[in-house]
Amino acid sequence: MTEVHVLGIRHHGPGSAHSVAEALAALRPDLVLVEGPPELDQVIPLLSDPEMVPPVAGLIYVPDEPRLASFYPMASFSPEWVAIRWALSTGAQVRAIDLPAAHTFALREAGDVPPSDEAPAEEEPLLADDGGSSSADSRPYRPDAIGILARAAGYSDAERWWEDAVEHRHSDPVERFEALTEAIAEIRAADDRPAHHPDVLENNRREASMRRLLRAALREGHARIAVVCGAYHAPALVPAHFPPAAADNKVLAGLPKTKIAVTWVPWTSGRLSLASGYGAGVTAPGWYQHLFTHWMGKDPGTDVSTTWLVRVARALRGENLDASTASVVEATRMADALATVRGRPSPGLAELDDAAQAVLCDGSPLPLALVHRELTVGLELGSVPDSAPTVPLAADLAATQRRLRWKPSAMEEVLALDLRKPAQLARSVLLHRLALLGVDWGIPAETGRTLGTFKEAWTLQWKPELAIAVVEAGRYGTTVAAAASAYVAERAREDANLGSLSGLLANCLLADLPEGIGAVVSVLAERTALQQDVAPLLEAVAPLARTCRYGNVRGVDVTGVRMILDTTVVRACVGLPTACAGLDDEAADVMRRAIDSAQHGLSLVPDLPLDDWHRALSAVAGSDLIHGAVAGRATRLLLDAGLVEPDQVAARLSRRLSVATPAREAAAWLDGVVSGDATLLIYDPRLLQLVDRWVAGVDDETFDDVLPLLRRTFSAFSEPERREIGEQVTRIGGSVQAGNEDLPDLAAAGPAVRTMARYLGWDVVA
Repeated sequence: MTEVHVLGIRHHGPGSAHSVAEALAALRPDLVLVEGPPELDQVIPLLSDPEMVPPVAGLIYVPDEPRLASFYPMASFSPEWVAIRWALSTGAQVRAIDLPAAHTFALREAGDVPPSDEAPAEEEPLLADDGGSSSADSRPYRPDAIGILARAAGYSDAERWWEDAVEHRHSDPVERFEALTEAIAEIRAADDRPAHHPDVLENNRREASMRRLLRAALREGHARIAVVCGAYHAPALVPAHFPPAAADNKVLAGLPKTKIAVTWVPWTSGRLSLASGYGAGVTAPGWYQHLFTHWMGKDPGTDVSTTWLVRVARALRGENLDASTASVVEATRMADALATVRGRPSPGLAELDDAAQAVLCDGSPLPLALVHRELTVGLELGSVPDSAPTVPLAADLAATQRRLRWKPSAMEEVLALDLRKPAQLARSVLLHRLALLGVDWGIPAETGRTLGTFKEAWTLQWKPELAIAVVEAGRYGTTVAAAASAYVAERAREDANLGSLSGLLANCLLADLPEGIGAVVSVLAERTALQQDVAPLLEAVAPLARTCRYGNVRGVDVTGVRMILDTTVVRACVGLPTACAGLDDEAADVMRRAIDSAQHGLSLVPDLPLDDWHRALSAVAGSDLIHGAVAGRATRLLLDAGLVEPDQVAARLSRRLSVATPAREAAAWLDGVVSGDATLLIYDPRLLQLVDRWVAGVDDETFDDVLPLLRRTFSAFSEPERREIGEQVTRIGGSVQAGNEDLPDLAAAGPAVRTMARYLGWDVVA
């Protein structure tokens, strides 16, 4: 008769992993069944590949809808990893048992399974519920079995009880598993949730499928079978307690199916943490890795507390903080004392953190926080062998990364690229192509004070979910370049906005996509010819100009882009005066920003004729029928170009700020002229005096309406510029005293002045 041993574990628990290793070594089963979708069977043998370095995750997804996916993470301290690796190393058979993902995804599409983005119900947390709630009442989504056992043992913290009772205990492993299974069975027997409860329905399906696969294994005649599963499921998988097979078949009858694909992808320590939102995560993956390494005998003869505190001290010294060897010894003693006082079998992370903070950090939590991510969470990023199934796009990306000698990292880093160097230019091109495809491995960052075109900065961090983004982008092509070009062509056909099309063209330039540029240029030429609104034409000028200006840097032919730019500028200039007439405040603000954008773009192309542009601005600036914000801005641009004399600006300002002009219109014109640059007011006293007199003459009722616009105008100036303007206003003869205010009574102020002088130590003459 086949022996079946059910090993109920905590996902990613190092004590569970250690116990599983001991139990398997003692039992020597010829078949190991591990909780997980059966589809993983086809890729489980890859875990024996030397190039498979944890943490990794099984990725199961629907090929036609890659966003419908689930991850099944494993670290070296995960019991599932230990069980599979033991079986593969000893020649024992190993399989996954659970509800097939083909059913799970189909049910999820039908709305019968709660969605999740990683290791959903397949890896439920044992220390807390999933955070959901029953629609029938307010009871937890699933009973907190470990929490109940912890409270029964007198613990208020379920996490700490589990560590003390399981992770730090080293009694007979088989007996521990049997005792835990019995305890969980008692708790499950008291569960009175109705059969239609969502978690009950889902759990019944999963356990029915597990039992069906276990029955099939029993019929194969194995001598001994070990089942490694979450502790909550352990009682349901004991053969003596099986319900009739017909009952399980009834639960599984008629379930929908969908086509799925499976592979392995790299995972990170950070995504194993509970803080990342992973439901089956642990609080301290780095600490658990340390525990497992010690328990598995890779650090023989050393104390786990001492080695951990040595690592803390080393990390603190890496942050230029003092941490002596003597302090490490003292911290170890304190951690042992704390564990004794708190009744723990050995120091845990809480005791070690308290000791490190008290001894190594002088009582401050800040130094310890500096090394928390590096040590407590960890910075590891796993790797998978090239033989793992993958989409062609992912294979091309991996090959490109190897060619560029560029290994992704889970740690966030800022990378500066010098585009004059071919290797770094190639890296820039790859990042821009991935950004177009929605694979945000890198995010553009500020380059500092450098204004040159040969430098880029990126913030890099590889996240596991980017694997799904790569799979999803695979529908566009088999290589990164081909996929990015196809995506650009598709987006160009669907986008009718000239501004976004021009921006897409600029991105194609950065990504070195000649085919993409051709596709966008074709669509852009068609859209430009049909565009009647002037503002979109103006907004398209800057991206087109950047493409023309910097095309030579990347060796791209921009002849077609230049033709579109010339046409766009001519059409915008012809329609600008008419388009600026009759604008309300909101439309005027849009037009003003469009004019500024076009001016910036035109300044990037030195050989572009600007006569038409300046004539259009002159027509706008000289009309009293055009909104002040637009007319004022046009006046300022003409002044900066040297086409309008300061005397002419002063005359227009005097006319615009006259009593006959409504205050709000005058303020809008003033904002258009002076906003963004205070030099006009600082170095031309006549203009400043006109503005000062106008402000002083605005009546009280109107001033409340004008103040927000004035504040917006002057708040854009730097503090030194505002101070200089204020000092110059005080020197304007008599203008600061304009209005009906009386002069200060110096005689009445005399006593206060003399008192203040005495405070300052000055001699006071009566």
